[in-house]
Amino acid sequence: MEDIIFGNLIQNEKYSRSVLPHLKDDYFDVNHSLFLNIINTIFNEYNIIPNEKTAQQTLDDLVKSGNLKSEEIYASTQTLIKESYHYDSVEDLNWLIDKTEQFCNDQAVRNAVLGSVDIIQGDDQDTPVSAIPAMLQEAINVSFDNSVGHSYGDDAGARYDRYSDKSIQLPVDIDLLNEITDGGFPLKALVVAMGGPGTGKSLHLCHLAASLYKSGRNVLYISLEMSEEKIAERIDANLLNIDIKEVKHLGKDLFLKKVNKIKKSTSGRLVIKDYPTSTAHVGHFRSLLHDLKTKQDFVPIAIMVDYINICTSSRLKYGNDSYTYIKAIAEELRGLASEFNVCLFTATQTNRDGFGNSDVDLTNTSESFGLPATADMMYALIVNEVLDQQNQMMIKQLKNRYNDITDPRTKTFLIGINKSKMQLYNVEHQAQDDIGAHHAQKLTPDDSIPASSLVTTGFKF
Repeated sequence: MEDIIFGNLIQNEKYSRSVLPHLKDDYFDVNHSLFLNIINTIFNEYNIIPNEKTAQQTLDDLVKSGNLKSEEIYASTQTLIKESYHYDSVEDLNWLIDKTEQFCNDQAVRNAVLGSVDIIQGDDQDTPVSAIPAMLQEAINVSFDNSVGHSYGDDAGARYDRYSDKSIQLPVDIDLLNEITDGGFPLKALVVAMGGPGTGKSLHLCHLAASLYKSGRNVLYISLEMSEEKIAERIDANLLNIDIKEVKHLGKDLFLKKVNKIKKSTSGRLVIKDYPTSTAHVGHFRSLLHDLKTKQDFVPIAIMVDYINICTSSRLKYGNDSYTYIKAIAEELRGLASEFNVCLFTATQTNRDGFGNSDVDLTNTSESFGLPATADMMYALIVNEVLDQQNQMMIKQLKNRYNDITDPRTKTFLIGINKSKMQLYNVEHQAQDDIGAHHAQKLTPDDSIPASSLVTTGFKF
């Protein structure tokens, strides 16, 4: 395969430009490695693939400069150069690139395994044993990504197909959340729910996680506030449709029977991982995602981070002003969503002015206005005495890159909330019609929402 690669490197410029960035010295023996360095030296300086005479001259220059002292290596590399320029090139470019990628992947894995053996046997004392999993993961992930962007004219067909591709959206069981996202939450997005203490931010994230899991999606829930068991208990109450206080009293056999029934009804998986508050950043999350893929063959399409203000930044030390620090965390989380092609949901607190305010806006974001500047979508979760009495929560759109935020039907709307079962649900249209008038009056405690508005659409498990 080495002869095929080098014979085509110097005769097929399109192939060379596609694969050269991915070829590494340690994939080859000493002669091919030296020839690769010669090709890269000339290509990087002159942007051309060297002809035979130029390659030979560069090899001779290495001898004259004292950088190549082995006559044996010189002679064998000289023979390799001559043979490569008389090698029959391969016409099928796609086959050639695929085979080259496979070769590089195999060599990377081989090198990682041999390097791991050196570490274990003590021949490599500079690298800790704990580095072995990362070495193997990096080798497994070797691939050629030759995308250079989206061509407006040439890629129009693929672009149009994507417009109607529902697989790249994540619909949930709350109808108006699907409507304001034009069919479901998009991938590669940072979605932020904002609310004051006790408004149900974690309940909201748990419900979305449960909804997506039931619909057959893989979901990763990262908690920096509550333990894995507490988050799981909330999701148990949601999915089992029982009061959270009753979960522990079901009896183990009945509990396992109900959970297994839910497990069999969905092709999705849900993983919950907690970290101590203010200790974890995207570097930890990225490592977790690699471990989950390697150890459990688990690749999420949605990630819940509960919540952004108690993450840390992987780039900045705490002590910077809050605007810069929280904005950095938001940028890192959004980058993670793009890198792993997921929708990343998180939450944030309102500031003091926003607490108890029924007309929250972006200026009520706690700590940093840099967060809404970075988020793709942001909405407020609003509760007060009136809404509590009606078992309802108001959602107000604050920023939305995916739909019209000024639509009066969906700018502000209601959803039902059952705190004892950790559930959200749809309310009838009458409630949405009433909310406009009541919201205009700021939903003061003297207001009352008609009893007819409390009828729900039902929530099937």
